[in-house]
Amino acid sequence: MSDSPGKLKLGALVALVVGSMIGGGIFSLPQNMAASAGVGAVLIGWAITAVGMLTLAFVFQTLANRKPDLDGGVYAYAKAGFGDYMGFSSAWGYWISAWLGNVGYFVLLFSTLGYFFPVFGEGNTPAAVIGASLLLWGVHFLVLRGIKEAAFINLVTTVAKVVPLALFALICLFAFKLDVFTADIWGLGSPDLGSVMDQVRNMMLVTVWVFIGIEGASIFSSRAEKRSDVGKATVIGFITVLLFLVLVNVLSMGVMTQPELAKLQNPSMAAVLEHVVGHWGAVLISVGLIISLLGALLSWVLLCAEIMFAAAKDHTMPEFLRRENANQVPANALWLTNAMVQIFLVITLFSNSTYLSLIYLATSMILVPYLWSAAYAVLLAVRSETYEQALAERKKDLIIGGIALLYAIWLLYAGGVKYLLLSALLYAPGAILFAKAKREVGQPIFTNVEKLIFAAVIVGALVAAYGLYDGFLTL
Repeated sequence: MSDSPGKLKLGALVALVVGSMIGGGIFSLPQNMAASAGVGAVLIGWAITAVGMLTLAFVFQTLANRKPDLDGGVYAYAKAGFGDYMGFSSAWGYWISAWLGNVGYFVLLFSTLGYFFPVFGEGNTPAAVIGASLLLWGVHFLVLRGIKEAAFINLVTTVAKVVPLALFALICLFAFKLDVFTADIWGLGSPDLGSVMDQVRNMMLVTVWVFIGIEGASIFSSRAEKRSDVGKATVIGFITVLLFLVLVNVLSMGVMTQPELAKLQNPSMAAVLEHVVGHWGAVLISVGLIISLLGALLSWVLLCAEIMFAAAKDHTMPEFLRRENANQVPANALWLTNAMVQIFLVITLFSNSTYLSLIYLATSMILVPYLWSAAYAVLLAVRSETYEQALAERKKDLIIGGIALLYAIWLLYAGGVKYLLLSALLYAPGAILFAKAKREVGQPIFTNVEKLIFAAVIVGALVAAYGLYDGFLTL
């Protein structure tokens, strides 16, 4: 099996995890964090995130090892544990989150190019949207040529983006000033930040955003050379990225004060380095970011198509999404994904969708798949399923799964009602594809419990639609 074409080795899987996690988020981290929290809250928030996300990484590792028959990762766990509609909703939510994130990446990419060419502005001007559209279809046709070639390009861009990050950390380590770092630890000098608890809550969606992609290896599990590599790649990728994120965030708070950082234009890492070493620092980070975003776009275009394809293979999604071209690339899933990206790119022209509002929405869409994955890990441990000979492991996995589940619930709370309602609005139309998939296999659409869940989604979607119309909700 190991020599079959397109099989991914451990290195390629780690690069997929790191590549999809280090996209644009880390380059905007200094400003994104300072906008919502002071030093103390940032440290508390990172501690919660490190524990929560590490338990999630372990959940994906455990599930990859205990349920090797479930290909496609995230949504397959929801389906196995909680029925077809939950499985479908996980795949649908994950897919929307992934392509919405790509729209955010395009906005950030052209906002970065705006540093060199003012015509691109903040990434949502007509010139930026035309440029982004041309790039989108360029990537589209590259991916159609084959998964393995794209995975190789991803490996190259992953190396290229890690170099400027390491340089940034090194330079800021020498420029770090303890008095700047400790000047206003709890953010009390900026009354608009709110209490420490509010600050921790407000930074949560940003911390989740920079970790999305942690499940990247599990989505490609069916294409991995060795099943055991999937879990290893997840944990290695997570620890590498966590180290970079905390270094970038914490060191920049010792270079500039929280109010100074909060005012920066993104990518804020460029401005922080410019503050220390002058203009070449900003150029270095901007070039690193452009390479990074191109690589991340590639990872995420692959992930988007793969999740729809995997879901169509087991009849969670309609059959037309299962079609592969001669290079074994899920072509129909790719066309549908990139058509949605194109539509939203045009929408960014008419609504002032900034990078941050897009990533908040993308993050809230992914919370549901994460929640069900953690819940499934807990369910397996509670039922002792697959633990017949491993009682000690069962206890450990139950605790880890329990922490991951609590973390996922806390994230839904931290995200707030606005994003929950907007998510419902995006979840509701998915039922059309779900109904089509069910008809194709001749099954009734909903079970009785699923009817209640769907009714709740419809109510949320109607409230959100009215909110957007009335103006008490904004994108």
